[in-house]
Amino acid sequence: MSGLSTVFIVLGLFLLGGVISFVKQGLPRSVIVLLGIGAAMSLTAGILRLEVWN
Repeated sequence: MSGLSTVFIVLGLFLLGGVISFVKQGLPRSVIVLLGIGAAMSLTAGILRLEVWN
């Protein structure tokens, strides 16, 4: 099950990169907050899956 954990972690890092890019571009805060929440949830899910299954 580590493959799914890897997907969650990579997705979270991708979204985190989007947050950083959007902050630099000055996009609306609502978009940045939503992406930040999505990144945090994906990273947390990936880490928890690693902890539970290994």
